[in-house]
Amino acid sequence: MLLLQHGMKCLTLLSDLGLTDASVAIAKGILIQYTTDVSIIDISHTVAPYHLQQAAYLLANAYRHFPSGTIHVILFNVFSEKEPRMILCEQDGQYFIAPDNGVLSLAVNSNHKPIWNCLDAGKDKQFVHWLHRTGEIISLIQRNEHVQLTECEMKHAPLHWLPSINENGLECHVIHIDHFGTVVLNITQTQFEAARNGRQFYIEFARKERVSEVSHHFSDLTPGSKLCRFNAAGYLEIGVSQGDAAGLFGLRLYQQHHLIYNTIKIRFE
Repeated sequence: MLLLQHGMKCLTLLSDLGLTDASVAIAKGILIQYTTDVSIIDISHTVAPYHLQQAAYLLANAYRHFPSGTIHVILFNVFSEKEPRMILCEQDGQYFIAPDNGVLSLAVNSNHKPIWNCLDAGKDKQFVHWLHRTGEIISLIQRNEHVQLTECEMKHAPLHWLPSINENGLECHVIHIDHFGTVVLNITQTQFEAARNGRQFYIEFARKERVSEVSHHFSDLTPGSKLCRFNAAGYLEIGVSQGDAAGLFGLRLYQQHHLIYNTIKIRFE
């Protein structure tokens, strides 16, 4: 049994549905049937197809800025598993409803939190059915009701989405490229500093160009200068002051079957 203790203040949506058809509108149309006086806020609907780490990064970056009682609905790669399942977890007074495909294990520190099974889709892989069940859970949360759900184990993300850490350096890949061409890597400041252990470092790109120090602001550098820094979400990012780092260095989002083109090496010395 799960006791829901927070009235809902707002609802967010994160998906890979895109913006070229009616999918997002359909999702919102179904969900608002189950809510009253609630704002629906879009995190993003342009998550790259099948890109688990980008979905997790966008969620982790956004959710901590919302008030207690917020419900986050993740509609990413919903039917990727052979036996799709919807799960619910709570973190910092906020609720997360998502497919059990590893996205929450990357985005939310829920290691010591109970995970609740909301739906075993089985062979019924109908998106509309999934949305209606999501709406039912949202309605129960909004009314502060007891929910009869069973506790379950959450699926963890495959290892290939994680950085490779060894004694002499790191191998990372691109998980997000923003509107300005700034590139976000799949390494947090905590992970970086633990692996670095006080040593000097450098990141080497094409044409033997290097970055070997952490900056704090783009404004600290002259236009065209390269930099790396830790962003507000705590992830390492590579940028060019008033420029496009992704375009300059030929970087793109990680794809599992193209590792050689997406790996960025950080060396310690």
